[in-house]
Amino acid sequence: MMKNQIQLPAEWYPQKAVQLTWPHKNSDWNYLLDKVEACFVQIAEAVANREPLIIVCPQTDNVKTKINSKVWGNITFYELESNDTWARDHGGITIFDGGKPVLYDFCFNGWGMKFAACYDNQITRKLHKSGAFTDYKYSNMNFFVLEGGSIESDGLGTILTTEDCLLSANRNDSLSKSEIEGCLKQFFGAGRILWLKNGYLAGDDTDSHVDTLARFCSPNTIAYVKCTDETDEHFEALSKMEDELKAFTQANGEPYRLIALPMTPAILDPIDSHRLPATYANFLIINGAVLFPIYNCETDKEALEAIKTAFPDREIVPIDCSVLIRQHGSLHCVTMQYPATTTSTSSVAGTLV
Repeated sequence: MMKNQIQLPAEWYPQKAVQLTWPHKNSDWNYLLDKVEACFVQIAEAVANREPLIIVCPQTDNVKTKINSKVWGNITFYELESNDTWARDHGGITIFDGGKPVLYDFCFNGWGMKFAACYDNQITRKLHKSGAFTDYKYSNMNFFVLEGGSIESDGLGTILTTEDCLLSANRNDSLSKSEIEGCLKQFFGAGRILWLKNGYLAGDDTDSHVDTLARFCSPNTIAYVKCTDETDEHFEALSKMEDELKAFTQANGEPYRLIALPMTPAILDPIDSHRLPATYANFLIINGAVLFPIYNCETDKEALEAIKTAFPDREIVPIDCSVLIRQHGSLHCVTMQYPATTTSTSSVAGTLV
């Protein structure tokens, strides 16, 4: 990371834990609960086989019995209320201040007040109060609306984001673009903000979170969604986004290495036939591996081959996320990683099972 008092680590920085907020009958998942829990079990076991896992849920026993007992020792449960499951956006965002970890707790308001978030917005504070992060300082940032899926860090002082999200109504619309950029630089010690003006996914509720469109894989590599079908509704916006990415340069002036991820064919909701926001960019980097979303379609193989070129030294673990897109998110959206501290890589406290 760059030599700065405040640093936002990249996702590939060594991790101490990953958080899942489990779906339940009082969430929007009720009509798909068995199917979505099966997906969460896949993610939970893939993570817990490689690093500690935090699970936020209403009742521990109901979740514990669904997970392979071989990984129970690497899971910590916290019984907390939640509205939904999108830990990427209600989870804490970790920075290092003078080398010491600080957990930023930004305001989560349901992606611009689209959905209820009264319980989700309290989860990070309650986790910290319960001792989940004994070596993290807690910082209440509730004066600023920010979701984890809306920013990407290269770990060296560059943040990638989208105008559609950060400049949208009902988030921080009292602030200008330059003021929001100033906040990002102040909060995260960033020297540069790369703003994408283009790119979207049909069915997306987040106003174009960058983690659905373009992702840092290393300080000099960006994987992004590319649409080659001129008849697809995404073609123009994603082509313009590709042009923007090609024009971006690293801090040293060199162009980025760009890795194109295919656009899936149209996947429609079986109930009302609206298009679902399937994206291969919504992968999760963890210790030694990349958990990669697939959707049981013909582009899965091409996408897996592409992501292998971005992470040649990591295991690529495909996870069927067909059910997650039914509620308009995917694998990265339901997870939040917490970086290892300078003194410990396993200091996650709580109720171990």
